[in-house]
Amino acid sequence: MHEASKAAANGCGKIRSGIQNEAALLALLEKTGYSMVQENGQRKFGGPPPGWEGPPPPRGCEVFVGKIPRDMYEDELVPVFERAGKIYEFRLMMEFSGENRGYAFVMYTTKEDAQLAIKILNNYEIRPGKFIGVCVSLDNCRLFIGAIPKERKKEEILNEMKKVTEGVVDVIVYPNATDKTKNRGFAFVEYESHRAAAMARRRLIPGTFQLWGHTIQVDWADPEKEVDEETMQRVKVLYVRNLMISTTEDTIKAEFSKFKPGVVERVKKLRDYAFVHFFHREDAVAAMSVMNGKCIDGASIEVTLAKPVNKEGTWRQHFNGQISPSSENLLGFPHKEDGHQKSLGKPASLAVCLNGQHSPAPPEVERCTYPFFPGIKLTPVSMYSLKPSHFSSAVMHLDYFCNKNNWAPPEYYLYSTTSQDGKILLVYKVLIPSIADASQNCFMPDKLCTTVEGAKELAAQFTLLHL
Repeated sequence: MHEASKAAANGCGKIRSGIQNEAALLALLEKTGYSMVQENGQRKFGGPPPGWEGPPPPRGCEVFVGKIPRDMYEDELVPVFERAGKIYEFRLMMEFSGENRGYAFVMYTTKEDAQLAIKILNNYEIRPGKFIGVCVSLDNCRLFIGAIPKERKKEEILNEMKKVTEGVVDVIVYPNATDKTKNRGFAFVEYESHRAAAMARRRLIPGTFQLWGHTIQVDWADPEKEVDEETMQRVKVLYVRNLMISTTEDTIKAEFSKFKPGVVERVKKLRDYAFVHFFHREDAVAAMSVMNGKCIDGASIEVTLAKPVNKEGTWRQHFNGQISPSSENLLGFPHKEDGHQKSLGKPASLAVCLNGQHSPAPPEVERCTYPFFPGIKLTPVSMYSLKPSHFSSAVMHLDYFCNKNNWAPPEYYLYSTTSQDGKILLVYKVLIPSIADASQNCFMPDKLCTTVEGAKELAAQFTLLHL
């Protein structure tokens, strides 16, 4: 057997009984014919597999695996993931101690196998009481650039970013909700590759880089949620962006019904964007083609098919630690060039990305702490200038969401009852004053809690689900 594979197999004997562990890994390599190499804090099994010819599998063939028990290794993991299909490469992130770091990347030879792995292995009980999470892994090629002067146009931002970074492909700039001649103070910069984006981020990230005299904010943009083609073929809802604040749902419905009366089922508008629901998919597709780029109340709109959200996962994962396939926007998933986990949570549309099934269990959020040395300079900051990834509770997310939509803060009203065994049970009613329709501005969950904090968190989760 290749010496590098033997050396890699030796590498985790520090935790499990050395001889037994080495024997298990060597047996796996002997059985499969794959090689194993450990480098840069990760151990690679395969890549390519024996007999592979041609380029690596295309984008979309890799899945991210989280919540792996720290004392579990390839001899146990690989057979589990082989159930979904042929593995091109399995990369287990490793500590110096010999333990794994709790997550891995599995690349399959086809997208279909990767999707099957997500379907059958997400939330899989890999050991009694230990559930792993599996979701798609994507190379992110897009950066979020904040604190851009609002008077700057797309062409100016594009030219400036090309001057200071390499590999810029495009810049995405959204008009201000109230003044369409200005931008929103941020942009998304698309690069030709993940490596180009990573190099640009490293150059810009220190926080001292300026554009037009302004210190800009730089971070990874959330990768766009990928939805399989079969699901998208059933979508009959359009996402409409760049509307005027003053544009009403009735106006939107009338405009989208002009080309074929009676095809629009309903419209849901939130600030300067809306979702237009059609009775039939073919009418939605036709309307998208006709309406994209058209003007409504003086604003040029963008129209795309809305991407469905898995309502079973997002909040349950974020507050319970249970990972679901569509929850990647709120997960602490690592980027490929990062040596540690980092939250991607910067939902482009909170009303969509914060959809999900509420869960009464308390949060289980990893908290990172850093030493506070004397002399460190502190700067006053408003919580509303932060990103959603800085908040771990639904209460804070709801407050942030209301502020970003220029709404008044949510109002909480506490109620109680007594259970059959004499316990006081609590529930909050949440009022969103900025929603004018009294029949739609109150939210109350259908479960009671024993603590004030739990009741408030549950109410906020429930409200975000139904907004």
